[in-house]
Amino acid sequence: MKLAMIGFGTVGQGLAEILRDKGAALEQQYGFRADIVAVVTHSRGGLYHPDGLDIRDLLTAMARGHLDHYPDIPDLSRNWDALTIIRQSNADVMVETTHTNLQSGQPALDYCYAAFESGKHVVLANKGPVAVAYADLKERARQAGKRLLFEATVMAGTPSIRLALDALAGCTIREARGILNGTTNYILTQMESGMPYADALAQAQQLGYAESDPTADVDGWDAAGKVIILAAALFDQKLTLADLSVTGITGISESDIAAAQAAGEKWKLIAHITPQGAAVAPARIALSNPLAAVSGATNAITYSTDLLGDVTLVGAGAGRQQTGFALLADLLDLAQHGE
Repeated sequence: MKLAMIGFGTVGQGLAEILRDKGAALEQQYGFRADIVAVVTHSRGGLYHPDGLDIRDLLTAMARGHLDHYPDIPDLSRNWDALTIIRQSNADVMVETTHTNLQSGQPALDYCYAAFESGKHVVLANKGPVAVAYADLKERARQAGKRLLFEATVMAGTPSIRLALDALAGCTIREARGILNGTTNYILTQMESGMPYADALAQAQQLGYAESDPTADVDGWDAAGKVIILAAALFDQKLTLADLSVTGITGISESDIAAAQAAGEKWKLIAHITPQGAAVAPARIALSNPLAAVSGATNAITYSTDLLGDVTLVGAGAGRQQTGFALLADLLDLAQHGE
């Protein structure tokens, strides 16, 4: 399987490291082998070689700051832009891991369209295209005879989408409720131990859970993007950010935390999706609820079904290796089930 990596930051390099470290085991166990034939970055150059790039040399070049440090070899093309790589490379799959734009999905959305037009499967870690144009992308994939896979867009490598669409096939999912943002869950967990909000946020930033501008996390917009994806995948709903009621955690005080604890409850930022709509808001939940036990930066989702009742999945919602694994899971799905 030949891969074109559009974006090669933390997540893309996470996948590359997994292929480097587990390549022999994956080939032996699953008959799966992947070659990275192209890499393009926003500001660190691009490379294309039809026979594949050496992963160790790729990672070394990135560690040195630019793909210009990749060795010169015959037939190597440098500094092609993303659309050129997508249209002209011999890749079978476009793996897209660039920055998420929840308003327009661009430029990643155009990359997806170009990939289908040039006969490539699409595997996404980028939430933007799926949140903005899920139905259109599915239709374009169908017309091209290719597949759109996006496990990495919700809960990183924890298989929330695969559980809903594959493992729970045959059940009717009536609703989903989840903790879909690890940063806010970490902050609320620290506040439960008596830490003020500002200190908990600073600690989350120091640990790399929160960005220097934490607005997308603490105001609920990161979770909202994942809600839009789940609403589309589960219930064929076409929602936008403007359609959602979104409230973050900045209004939760230490006294709110204490009141919940006194009542045997915990505050969680809950994403709620039903066939009728979706929302993101803080909620007090009973300690008997499985979501109440989810602490730190961990994510979780509960699917309410007709045949099994509630099914709760708990796991990592972010991380270099964890999100890289989600991309690998989609690539293995492609290899095993084809088009």
